Amino acid sequence: MSSAPLVYRKISQPLFNCKIKALVRQGRYTEALQRYSRSPSIAAPFTFPSLLKACASPSHLNYGKTIHSTIIALGLHCDPFITSSLISMYVRCGSLDAALHVFDTLLNNQVLAPDATVWNSMLDGYFRYGFFLQGISHFRRMQSLGILPDAYSLCILLGVSGRFLGYLEGKQIHGYIVRSMLFGDPFLETSLIEMYSTFNRPREAWCVFLKLEDKSNVVPWNVTIGTFCANGMWARSLEIYSLMKDENVKIVSESLTSTLSSCCQGQSVDLGKQVHCDVIKMGFQTDPYVYTSLLTMYGKCKLVEDAKMIFNKVPNKEIELWNAMISAYVFNGCASDAFEVYTKMRFNFITPDSFTMSNILTSSSMIGIYNVGRSLHAELVKRPIENTITVKSSLVTMYCKCGSVDDATSVFSTIREKDIVSWGSMISGFLQNGKFKEALDHFRIMEANGLRPDSDIMSTVISACNGLENIELGCMVHGYAIKSGLDLDVFVATSLVGMYSKCGFPDMAGNVFYGMPHKNLVAWNSMMTCYSLNGHPDKSIELFPQIVQHGFCPDSISITSALAAVSSIASLLKGKIIHGYLIRQEILSDTEVENALIDMYIKCGLVRYARNIFQRMSMKNVVTWNSMIAGYGSHGECDRGLSLFHEMKSIGIAPDDVTFLCLISSCNHSGLVDEGQNLLQSMKVEYGIEPKMEHYVNMVDLLGRAGRLDDAYSFIRKMPIEADRSIWLSLLCACRAHHDVELGEVAADNLLKLEPGRGSNYVQLLNLYGEAELWDKAAKLRVTMKEKGLKKIPGCSWIEVKNSVDVFFSGDSSSKKTVKIYETLHSLKRNMEKKGVDCHYYGL
Repeated sequence: MSSAPLVYRKISQPLFNCKIKALVRQGRYTEALQRYSRSPSIAAPFTFPSLLKACASPSHLNYGKTIHSTIIALGLHCDPFITSSLISMYVRCGSLDAALHVFDTLLNNQVLAPDATVWNSMLDGYFRYGFFLQGISHFRRMQSLGILPDAYSLCILLGVSGRFLGYLEGKQIHGYIVRSMLFGDPFLETSLIEMYSTFNRPREAWCVFLKLEDKSNVVPWNVTIGTFCANGMWARSLEIYSLMKDENVKIVSESLTSTLSSCCQGQSVDLGKQVHCDVIKMGFQTDPYVYTSLLTMYGKCKLVEDAKMIFNKVPNKEIELWNAMISAYVFNGCASDAFEVYTKMRFNFITPDSFTMSNILTSSSMIGIYNVGRSLHAELVKRPIENTITVKSSLVTMYCKCGSVDDATSVFSTIREKDIVSWGSMISGFLQNGKFKEALDHFRIMEANGLRPDSDIMSTVISACNGLENIELGCMVHGYAIKSGLDLDVFVATSLVGMYSKCGFPDMAGNVFYGMPHKNLVAWNSMMTCYSLNGHPDKSIELFPQIVQHGFCPDSISITSALAAVSSIASLLKGKIIHGYLIRQEILSDTEVENALIDMYIKCGLVRYARNIFQRMSMKNVVTWNSMIAGYGSHGECDRGLSLFHEMKSIGIAPDDVTFLCLISSCNHSGLVDEGQNLLQSMKVEYGIEPKMEHYVNMVDLLGRAGRLDDAYSFIRKMPIEADRSIWLSLLCACRAHHDVELGEVAADNLLKLEPGRGSNYVQLLNLYGEAELWDKAAKLRVTMKEKGLKKIPGCSWIEVKNSVDVFFSGDSSSKKTVKIYETLHSLKRNMEKKGVDCHYYGL
């Protein structure tokens, strides 16, 4: 009978230890420790690593210390596996000093075996808490003692790439792996792929992947898909997913979530739906991570109803799914729907987290309801969640978008440890509210605090320089971007293109554009707009087909920019080609594209084509009506323009200042003085629109063309704003046309006071004297121009023949076709003389 307890103990000890290990594997750490506490004496040595793993959190540190004492008492502290677990336990509990003490004790007692396991635990601890130099020193010490790093050692080093190690160091580790023939370890190979991904080197990551001996492991596939997605190469990610299926690799939820992220990035709806089918076939439709990613994909692809369908199908919704649905509505501009989901969420007793509140604050910003935003702020003040940087950054954004910069600044000042997102929100807020100087000042403060800007902040700072129209400051920021390596970022480079474009430096914009390694559609559109705005419409048009050649589908902005360039040179053939492309590709035209088409056909002289587009438009805005009214006016059909104006008013579309400018200009072309005067009066009295300089110029021109020069001069004197160059030049041209030298001299005198250094101003007066045969005055004026070194800028004209535009300047004979042109002119002259035509009358 006395041997019974001993037999029982021999039977129960294995069960006891196995039960503890099972509880640890299941993550039931507290139960495992409580079970050990009841019978600590029968714990086997192999159980201690599991127990120490259960202690690896600050709340269980005391348990860990007790077990440490037991290990020492049992003489197990020399076991490398147990020692490694001890060090890992102290590291994870935040007690790095205790971990170092264990390690040093063993090292000083010279009981450490030539095994890398214990060294790896300590190495992980150093890097985990940011002690980079100590970690590197530890690694070198390990090598000096003849202990060779194993695959896990190198995984630890590769894991800190980007934070502590640069690209070159990563390459050196890769070289060491090759020399040491450590390839074949799946964790090490995966770490290498992740390292190259961190440094935006997808090609090198792909090379590592191709050399994998065993491609049956799903982890490297997932990492490679994520690598290409993170580097903007979403199409390549989807190709790898297809290849993964072909290779019969067992797909897990992470494979699907990474692939769905790639579909989001490329807004590839068709491929996203194929992945959705895979989700159903593989039985992942109940996986919370997968269906949340599916919902996000449909939201990002602007299929809100599909996203809503997935949301409604899930019976027990976690906070992540509620957040994804709210985020989908916010992304698609459905702020009211986002608020509705938020209300349902609260009704279901789901406590919102910081991500929820950030999205709801964004919704408040979208609809610009200041009081709603303040109510949300008041609710957040009552809860600890308000203290998170994410929520405060969203509050800053919300207040800035509602125009309350002071409130935004107040919230920003309460953030103790400002991160890059909070600084970005504040700097962007200043920019949105036109406070460019303040945006730049905060950027300097951020930099002084040791924070490096990301691409978003850099783009915002460039836009602030653009707003100040300070090209020198912009060039300095460009230099800063180059030094920080952000100049090659597509968003930063596009902002630089926009800045140089607005400041009138298309060549510098071109240098930035052509230096971009990866261009997106926004970059192409920006460059097209740059060329168009800076007098290079031909270059702008040339970029349009290149967009398609580079694999992009032109959007409405691309087409509008191309049509604007075509309009500026009245190149009808090119305009028709773009219109044809639009129809063939079945690109959905929006109002802006149709407006651009109307403008293009009008400027190319085909009012009938413009009218057909106008009549077929389902949605017309005020710009549409203005374009058509202006088109009729410029082609001498003022009655039709006025008729359109009355039709526009009858359907409830309010005219703006441009509408009246088009109408007065139409009256100008048709000589309808009374109608023009009535329109100017109606503009002020009926619609409360204050006339601008352009309206006054058209009225002066209208009166001048009608020969009512005194009325024109009287009108100028009664203007509520001071007349500029265009007013006096218009009056001078009218005086020249009607040979009124006296009033012409008055106009010229005022004109030259405003711009004494402009040669074309003198030319108009010179022509007036010449036509009035006042040769003495003309001669004196010529002498004055010569003394000042003034010349008239030559006029130019152009003609489009067989898809080629030729430009001709007055007095210029540099064209390659000059000889042929003059031969044709002489031939025409001879034929005209034979017919008895006076060639001098035609200037031949």
